[in-house]
Amino acid sequence: MYAGLKNTPCCLCGRDDTHTRIAVPPRALRLMENGDPISWRDVVGTVTLRFCADDWDLVSDLAIEMDTHPLSRCNAAHVSLDLREDHEALLSATKAETDQTELEARLAREAEATLDAVDDPYTEERDVVEAIVVLRALEELGVRDGPGRGAEGAAGAGESAAADDD
Repeated sequence: MYAGLKNTPCCLCGRDDTHTRIAVPPRALRLMENGDPISWRDVVGTVTLRFCADDWDLVSDLAIEMDTHPLSRCNAAHVSLDLREDHEALLSATKAETDQTELEARLAREAEATLDAVDDPYTEERDVVEAIVVLRALEELGVRDGPGRGAEGAAGAGESAAADDD
């Protein structure tokens, strides 16, 4: 079931003319402005963020130069996403929560592969920025270990992230 807009404005400034888009995992909605009312577990697939040319320069600098993400400044009302059908309302039945861990693991693997190929002439700056944003967001959410953290944090990260789901 489609629930978002496909031609969304810049998620930082709201301008309609966008330059670049990136995809982040649904759980990243929790890091965004106005993201609390959106049930990230009901999102099917990735969440698409669009940026105008001016803001893209800022996002690129934040990711590449400062190794961070701009998600706390992004407005979740300006993202594109798909929501699963509301089976509770249609069928008077309860459906199990969506498990986003496979999607998050795939996005993390793809991001790591992109960063491993950063010196490849075919690796685009947009891909590098998206990879950094995805990895830093998952680290901030406690889904994966950050650079410099040991493996002991990985075992408890999934459990603590599942405990504070919405």
